[in-house]
Amino acid sequence: MSLLSRGSSISSSAFDLSQDRRVPEPPSDSVSCVAFSPVADVLSVASWDNKVRIYEVNPSTGDSQGRAIYEHQAPVLSTCWLTDGSKVVSGGCDNAVRVYDPQAGQAIQIGSHDAAVKSVCSVQLGSPMVASASWDKTLKYWDLRQPTPVSTVQLPERAYIMDTQKTLLVVGCAERRLAIIDLNSPQTIYRASESPLKMQTRSIACMPDGTGYAIASIEGRCAIQYVDDAKQSASGFSFRCHRSPVTTPKVGDNIFAVNAISFNPGYGTFSTAGSDGTVHFWDKEAKFRLRYSEPVGGAITSTSFNKNGLLFAYGISYDWSKGYQSNTVNYPTEVRVRVVKEMEVKPRPKKR
Repeated sequence: MSLLSRGSSISSSAFDLSQDRRVPEPPSDSVSCVAFSPVADVLSVASWDNKVRIYEVNPSTGDSQGRAIYEHQAPVLSTCWLTDGSKVVSGGCDNAVRVYDPQAGQAIQIGSHDAAVKSVCSVQLGSPMVASASWDKTLKYWDLRQPTPVSTVQLPERAYIMDTQKTLLVVGCAERRLAIIDLNSPQTIYRASESPLKMQTRSIACMPDGTGYAIASIEGRCAIQYVDDAKQSASGFSFRCHRSPVTTPKVGDNIFAVNAISFNPGYGTFSTAGSDGTVHFWDKEAKFRLRYSEPVGGAITSTSFNKNGLLFAYGISYDWSKGYQSNTVNYPTEVRVRVVKEMEVKPRPKKR
C-alpha cells in the first residue's frame, strides 16, 4: 500500500519520460528555473549561462518554439511571470531583478540587492508587483513603476527558495529557517519557524488554495505543512522519497536531493523531482504516490505545470549534488515538456 507515512514503503507504476518533447536550442549551462505563464502556454527558462529563454508551447503535442531571449550579467537563478502574464521576471547572481516585456522586446532592471537574487515571485498587492528574495537576507517588493522597493523585510537567513499562492508567501532560508508571510500584511513575517525536516531546505511550493505548502530537503524527504495549526495537526505529515535501495556494501538507501516541487492547478496533486533524475506524482489527500518515472539520465533541477495542469515542463542538468568531479562534458542539459496523462495526476478515488 502506498501510504506516505514515516517508514512506509511506496509502490506504484512507473512511466517513461524519454518521448517527452525537448525544447529547441536549450541553455548551454545548468537550468536553474522553468516557469509557465499563468495565462498562456508560454515557458520561461533561466540558466547559469546568464540568459532567460522564452518558448511558446503547443498544448496538444508539447512541441515548442523559441520566441525570445534576454540576458543578465551573471547566472540567472530564478524566473516567473507577472500575475497577468504580461511580463517575465528574473533574478540572478548580478544582484539584479529584471523584467522582460515580450510585446516590446525589451528587458529592464527594476531592482537590486546587495547579494545574488535567489528567487523571484509575482504578488498581487493592489497591483501586480514582484517579490525578490536574496542571499543578502532580505525580501523586497518592487512596483514596476518606481526604482526603489515598496518595502523591505529582513529575513532570518539567506534566502534559498520562495513560492506564493493567494495571500501566502513562504521563504525557505539557510539553516533550515522559514519565513511565512501573509500578503495582507506583506511588510511583516507572520511566522518564523524551522523546517520540519532535519536537512537543508531545497524546494518549496505553495498549495493552489494558499492554505499551506510542501517543503523538501537535500535528504530525500518532503513534508506537507498547513498554516492553520488545527489543520496542520490533523493533516500535516512528512515522508521519504527519491531514494533507491542498495545492498552493497551495506543495506540501506541511496538518498537524493528533492530539487523541485510543483502543484497541479487543476487537480491539486503535486510532483517532486530530484537528483536521481526521476519525477513522482503524489496525492496528498490520499497520502498516495500516483506515478513515478524512470530516470532521465541526469538530475532534474526545476519543474512547472502550465495554467491548467495539462503540460509539465522540467529542466535536466547538473545540480552539483555530487561535487565538481561528476560534472562531465557529456552531462545532459535540456528542457523537456510532457503532455500530462490524466491517470498521472488525477487524485485517487476516495474510499466510501
